[in-house]
Parts: sequence; C-alpha cells; structure tokens
Amino acid sequence: MTKVAEIIVDVPAMQTNQPYSYLIPDELKEVAIIGMRVEVPFGQGDRRIQGFIIDIKEIDLESKTPLKHIIGVLDLHPVLNSELLALADEMAKTTYSFKITCLQTMLPSVMRSSYKKWVTLLGSVPKEIEEKLFLGLAEIEWEEVVDSPYFPELLKLKAAGQVDIRYEVVTKNKIKTKKVIRRIKTIAELMELKSSLRKNAHQKHRLLLFLQTLEESKEISLNELIREHDFSRAVINDAAKAGWLELLEREIYRDPYAFQSFKQDYPLPLNAEQTEALNHVTVAIEEETSTVFLLEGVTGSGKTEVYLQAISKILEKGQTAMMLVPEISLTPQTVTRFKRRFGSQVAVLHSGLSQGEKYDEWRKIERKEARVVVGARSAVFAPLENIGLIIVDEEHESSYKQDESPRYHARDIAIWRANYHHCPVILGSATPSLESRARAQKKVYQLLLLKERAVKNAVLPTVEIIDMKKAGQHSLTFSDSLLEKLNSRLEKGEQSVLMLNRRGFSSFIMCRDCGFVLPCPNCDISLTLHMDTKTMKCHYCGHEERIPYRCPSCDGDKIRYYGTGTQKVEMELQELLPEARVLRMDVDTTRRKGSHQGLLEKFETQQADILLGTQMIAKGLDFPNVTLVGVLNADTALNLPDFRSSERTFQLLTQVSGRAGRGDKPGEVIIQTFNPDHYSIELVKEQNYEAFYQKEMQLRHRGGYPPYFFTIQIVVSHEDEYLAAKKIFEIVTELKRYLTPNAIVLGPTPKSIARVNKRYFYQVVIKYRWEPKLEEALNQLLFDSQKEMRQGLKIIIDVEPQHFI
Repeated sequence: MTKVAEIIVDVPAMQTNQPYSYLIPDELKEVAIIGMRVEVPFGQGDRRIQGFIIDIKEIDLESKTPLKHIIGVLDLHPVLNSELLALADEMAKTTYSFKITCLQTMLPSVMRSSYKKWVTLLGSVPKEIEEKLFLGLAEIEWEEVVDSPYFPELLKLKAAGQVDIRYEVVTKNKIKTKKVIRRIKTIAELMELKSSLRKNAHQKHRLLLFLQTLEESKEISLNELIREHDFSRAVINDAAKAGWLELLEREIYRDPYAFQSFKQDYPLPLNAEQTEALNHVTVAIEEETSTVFLLEGVTGSGKTEVYLQAISKILEKGQTAMMLVPEISLTPQTVTRFKRRFGSQVAVLHSGLSQGEKYDEWRKIERKEARVVVGARSAVFAPLENIGLIIVDEEHESSYKQDESPRYHARDIAIWRANYHHCPVILGSATPSLESRARAQKKVYQLLLLKERAVKNAVLPTVEIIDMKKAGQHSLTFSDSLLEKLNSRLEKGEQSVLMLNRRGFSSFIMCRDCGFVLPCPNCDISLTLHMDTKTMKCHYCGHEERIPYRCPSCDGDKIRYYGTGTQKVEMELQELLPEARVLRMDVDTTRRKGSHQGLLEKFETQQADILLGTQMIAKGLDFPNVTLVGVLNADTALNLPDFRSSERTFQLLTQVSGRAGRGDKPGEVIIQTFNPDHYSIELVKEQNYEAFYQKEMQLRHRGGYPPYFFTIQIVVSHEDEYLAAKKIFEIVTELKRYLTPNAIVLGPTPKSIARVNKRYFYQVVIKYRWEPKLEEALNQLLFDSQKEMRQGLKIIIDVEPQHFI
C-alpha cells in the first residue's frame, strides 16, 4: 500500500473542486499532514503550483496510472484544521465558488502573498541541530530546513513550541524586529576583563558591571540599554567585537494598540431586561446548544454589556469567544471596551491594520495566546478552537456579505461554526434585517428584547421631521430649525452630530449654457467635485482629473456646482457658525492610519463642537455630551432601485438617531427630508421597529421578495457590450430549461450603472421558493464559464445579493 495525498490545487486558468492525487515521497511520509500547503508539479513541463492537502489515503498503485510526487511542504504544521476544511466544502457548495478560493480566503493575506519563510528558535533544541543546522544563528531560511535530514525532528520541536515559522513579505519587507543583547562571557571572565581595562574607560567599566548582573540566557533590548542605562552605541558595538556580548535580532509582535494603556474596567449592573437576556444565553452556554438568539435592543440599551458578560462566562469555562462587528462600527471605542475588560486576551482583526499587524494578531489566536477575537467580516475565519460563543453585532449590516468570490455572508458562517462547536450565537441589532426578524417570528431564532436604555433616566431622543419643501432655510443645506438648535448647543457647551451620506464637495458640475455634465471616461456616472484636492473624482473606478473652468463641450464659462457633499457642508458651517469647531469624518479624512481614532479622540475630549460625517458616524459611537443629531438629507438612499432601500433608510436613520442623549442629558434628532410622509421616515420618528417590520413585510410579500422568496443574481461583464449582452441572454435561455414555472426571472437587463471601469454589466435576478434543479444548473454554469473567463468575460453568481446597483 502506498501513501497518497488528495490535494486541491491552485490553477488560476482552470479551477476545479476535484482534488488531484499525489504520491508522498518517503522523506515526507511522516511530515505531510492534512491541512498543510504543499508545492506540487502540474501539467506538462516544469510547472509548479501550490495546493492544500485535504486527505491522505493508502491505496494499491499496481493498477493505477503513474502519479507525480509532492515536491515539498510549505508549512511546519497545518494552517487549516479539520473544521475549516469542512467549512470550505460548505462554502464552495452554497456560494458557487471554487474550493481553493474558499481555502485561501480563510488565511491572512500575508500568507497569500509572495513571502520568504524563516525558522526561528524559541527554546532549547538538540545541540547537533543548533550547531549543524542553525550554525549558532537564531533563525535560518526555510529552504535550508526543508532540504536537511533534520526536518522530521523540527516538526516535533514545532509541536513542542521550541521552534516557529516567521513569514516575511517579500514585496513589503516590513517584518518588525528589535535588537537585543546577551552576554557571552562568564562572570569570572568579565571580572578578569575589568581588571585589564584602563581606569578612564568609565563606560566600559560600567558595562562590564552591568553584564555581571545579567543572567546567562537573559536578553535585554538595545534601546533599553542605551536609553535607560545610558550606554553609548559605540561602547556596545566595541563590546560585541571584543566578544563580551552578542547583538541579536528578535521578531516582535506588531501590536497596533501597544502605545495605548487600557484601564481595567469591571462588569456594570444590568437592568431586568439585560439580566433576562443574559440568563437565556447562559443556559444555552451551559447546555452547549447551538441556539441562535436575536437580541433586538433599542440604541443605547446595553447590548454590548450583555455581550461582555456572556463572554466572561465563556472564559471562566476555559473556552474562546468571537465578536463580529461591521467595519464601519469597529471604532476605537469598541476596541477599548473589550481591551479594558479582557486585556491581552483580545485579538483584533480589521482592515485598518497593516498586513503584518493582521498576521501577528492571527498568530496570537493560532498560538492560543488570545481567547477573544473582535473583528470585521473576515474574522469569522479566525483559527479559534473550543469556541463557546459567537456574537454578530449589527447583524443587519450589508458589509457582512463579501462582494468578491467567495460571496459568503459572515452571519451564515458564524451559525455554521456555532453548530460545529455546539455553542450559541447572538445576533444583535436595534434594527434587525427582515430575514432575521422573520426567522425569530417563526421560532427558528429565539427573540430577546431590550426596550429601554441601559443608563438610568436615559430616554430615547425626541425626533422631529423637517419637510424641506416647506421649511424656512438659511441655505440649501440647513433648515432654520436645525440651525437654531445647533446654535443652542454651542451656547450650552453641548455637542452635535451631523450626517450627510455623500462625500465630496458637489455631486457633479454642469455647464449652464449647454447642460453638459462632466462624466467619468470609464464609467456611466458623473465625476464628483473634491475641493480639498481640487480634482474631479470617480467614486467607482478611482479616475481623477482637474476641475474644468470652461465647458469641454461648448467652451462656455458658465460652469456651476450642483449637489452637496460633506466638504461643501463643512464650508457652509464655517460661514454660518464661525465660532463652531467642526470635525469632518468621511473616507477622504480617514485614509491615513490612525486618523479615524485621532478624530474621535478630539471629539471625545470636546476639542470640537460638531462632528460632520457620512454613515461611518452612525454606529459604534457613544458620547454622553452629544445632545443633537441632524440628518441633512434623509432621502439619499430612499429612491434607489433596490427593494431594500426603505429598510436601509430606516436602519441608518434609527442608528444615527441613537447617537443622541446617551448620557444624562436628553437628546434631540432633526431629520431633513423631501419625503416626510414616507413610512420609513415617519416610523423613525416613533423609533418603532416592530411597526416598520410589519409594514415592510406586507410590501415584500406583495412584491415577492425576501424573506418570502430566495434570490440569486447572475452578472456578466465584458469590455465589449455586445459580448456581455449576448452571454447573459444565453445564460437565461439555458437556466430556464432547469427552472419550474414557479420561478420568477427578472431580466436580463443592464445594471443601473451599466459601465464601470471600462466594463459593461448585465444582470438577471431569479426569485424562487424551491427549485430542485437550480443548484445543478448553477454549478454547471460555474464550471462551463471558465474558458470564456480566460477571454475577458466575467460571470458572477451571487446568492442572496445585498446590492443591485
């Protein structure tokens, strides 16, 4: 019998979910393990590719065709465990993706890039290995290890924690290290050296005395030696040359929160509703049931405190916990609350970290140094073991759905992992998605309600709807009522939050003579004016060009700016309220690392009176001195061609309204709109989610949309519009052969923005309740389309799409 590895290979031009069989050479038989990445030959010639071992079998090769051998392993230990390998199968099936893509999605990006690998000593190893393999060095390159006879022994040392792997990104080369010193000479030798030194070599005398106080194996940072013990670099270098000490480099964790101190905090007293919710979760934790709880609580109801106390119970049991937060809500305030409660046990994963920082946080989780993971969508794949609780905060957020292959929804992955670990899931939101709320109504999820704010005497803010068609206005942006209330807050020393979900200065520029609007050359959309950079920008493809001062069409000079963005509002505020200190928070002002945190810290320490921003200020902020929230235009998302536009409007307005009155002072919300009678805006005034849910469910039922129907969107794109249109019609014709008469096919049609980044997009949406042959048809489409994809055609299959624009 011969050992054979079943390997999912990465062949970009022709992906497959079918594993390939490779012989495991004798030297790797004790080394190759399921979950490892390997290098294998593929096809003709000397082509080498990477793959994942998903199974190892013993088979009789006599009657089989000759198999190729694995060239080498890329890891000292499996990078994916059995749970994540099983999850990849589920993802490939439910998202119509290739398994290799799912496997790669689970790893931090540093492990998907080109990289250099090092094997690092962590503890004592056999003298022969230290001298003959490491040659006295603290680390050596991976290639030197793989080809050595000591490789099997190193695997055992890795399992024992004596060696580890360090990845170095070749393209970035930003592995963080620190220089340390370690004494070489014995104390007796150092004392002898001291007697031979010149008497006026004061620093060297001091250094010898200091080295005598160091234990033989103890290392001390070079910076500490220079700064705290006042030794010069020259003296230390001389000592290294003389053989008194050795200078070494040690990798250190890139901790994005290293320069912050987190003062320990303790559990807060819970009110009756919070206590009841926590008790239900605790029972599920103790009974190890994978119950899904929908925690529906008004803004400021103390959902986070329930999460924190539930996680404390998990840690007491020796288990781990995961908390997912939308990227937009993962504010420094959120991180601080978890760090204060659980300290170094918390690992944080989000897009604001560098590649190296993400990798180091991932390693802390893998090494079991962190037991609580707080992160955005991709943190759902964190390599936690023995999970006791998974929390998905703001579960209604569309950002939990990935917009590239594999198009998974983090909520679905969280529930799958909870079933695997027999642990509960908490889905939290003030405005749950209709799909989740409907499942709670059908008892698929267990509904927990928090109807009151957690802070004693704190009440929900009063909401006033301003009809901008009738209101008196100081400007196009501000009603008299809002401006008056902003002035009132300035006089009282209270703070205000203003939201406009449109960045830039103006939506577009237009020639008053001929009506020409400056378009993006790559997309079917107008360019947006950005006054800070004095450029016109496309928010879809990134194209930039200078602001025209004469019309490119008729050469007229009557160029005018239309629409309002956050930059323009900032300028208006400075004119209308010159004494107000305004902070603007949008994508443009938070590009630089740390800028997001810096702006919020300024606002928290009351160095600003007004925080102006896009939807990124609507969630995760808790400032007791904020007593006024103003929504400058509630209609921005209301009339988009998307059946979820009313739901998103209600959710966003409710969330941003919740920023007001979170402390002892009462809060007030002003919502400016041209559609004051629309039910999603009227019900925000009452902050009545249940009434909105009932109304919206009636409309969804009439229109045949989720949660009453499932939806699948297929999108085809190509640089040639004819080829894109031709292909989508072919797909629809083929799919109709598999569909029952009960399925509803919408389209094919061009997408709302038909051309983006020089590609034309066509779509079809299928609505259905049960289609037994649809899965087969879509899998066939996935595999058949690869040949055309090599010729520039892109086909996307999106299950339960979150956006249709």
